[in-house]
Amino acid sequence: MLIFPIIITFFGFASGKELVYEDHIYEDNIKTVRLYPASDDPDIKMLPAVTSMGGANLQVEFDDLQDDRTNYYAKILHCNYNWTPSRLHDLDYIADYNEFNINDYTYSSNTHIPYVHYRFLIPKVKLPGNYLLIIYRDGDKEDLIISRRFMVSSNVVSLIHESNFGMSTLKATNQQINFVLDYNRVNITNPLETVNAVIRQNQRWDNAQVDIKPSFINESKKTMEYRFFNNEKSFQAGNEFRFVDFASLNSPGQNTGHLLRDKKPYQLYVATDVPRDGQRYAQYKDLNGSFIISNYDAGEGDISGNYLNVIFTLPASRPYKSKIYVMGSFNNWVKESTNEMTYSQGQYTCNILLKQGIYDYCYQPESESESVEGNYYETENQYEIFVYNHSFYPDADMLIGYYNLRVNPR
Repeated sequence: MLIFPIIITFFGFASGKELVYEDHIYEDNIKTVRLYPASDDPDIKMLPAVTSMGGANLQVEFDDLQDDRTNYYAKILHCNYNWTPSRLHDLDYIADYNEFNINDYTYSSNTHIPYVHYRFLIPKVKLPGNYLLIIYRDGDKEDLIISRRFMVSSNVVSLIHESNFGMSTLKATNQQINFVLDYNRVNITNPLETVNAVIRQNQRWDNAQVDIKPSFINESKKTMEYRFFNNEKSFQAGNEFRFVDFASLNSPGQNTGHLLRDKKPYQLYVATDVPRDGQRYAQYKDLNGSFIISNYDAGEGDISGNYLNVIFTLPASRPYKSKIYVMGSFNNWVKESTNEMTYSQGQYTCNILLKQGIYDYCYQPESESESVEGNYYETENQYEIFVYNHSFYPDADMLIGYYNLRVNPR
């Protein structure tokens, strides 16, 4: 089930840009958007955009493929558990005036395509919940360039670890997450009505399970049990992600084919892939669909990394019935024209402009009835559980619990 892709026009966008309450880039010149717990550690930059009340700040960074800087501004919007706008006003959830100038920027250094790299440290909020960060040009809220989700949790409910809970397998192709919550530290009068749980896999919103209600509530012990006996809230297990390493252009890494340097930006051909549906499961460690920006050849990857035209190739004796997309965290798991594959002469191809680094990716058909990668219950996946309670005051959904689980950890 999808988190509802809400389109809101309360800003009255004369520019034709409509605010969507999801991770979205509104202009083609904006690339490599990441939001993560503030750190310069590449591994930390792959973590979910989640923090706790009073915890670490979150940071957003992105590239603008332009010669010179632009005045960008940021604003924070509070959202309900299903990513619709809440009824709260700015002063309810943020202490400062809710518009921030993004003045931390650096020009790229000796790159084939010039760009300006921006960073913005997101200020702390006063309430837990879902938030949407929007970034726009020259203080004009109609001239959107980025919207990005992040979450802040109060962590007042606890996950009870029991041997008979965790991941269960109802089908060889699916994974099911079962859990128990202890809500002794928070006053919830009617949990069946006011509490909603959301589970997502590998930081994806496109296949998140929402509106999850407890299967049993023990009011004397103040516990909520989430145990499922069918596949209604399960996830397709998928496969370990494919990956390609072009952090170095002098010596391209694993799963690269050939690199054409006759024009700039360079063209990198990823090693030809093959469909994996129906094959035996092969275990290896991946990035769970994420990516790392890095330049092994020179300097700091954020400002020295080159953009390349990266060509993906997937042979197929005949076209699939539905469209095929190259997907990963690098494109927010969306299916759009920029990552749609084209079929010709027995193969699918797709050309995507990507910054130097290491990228996980997969091939995903538009229809769930088809599969390129296959689904194997042995696959290692990261799951997150979000627990929301709709309080009377403030009148909004508060994120009261957040948990990070790994299935089949290596």
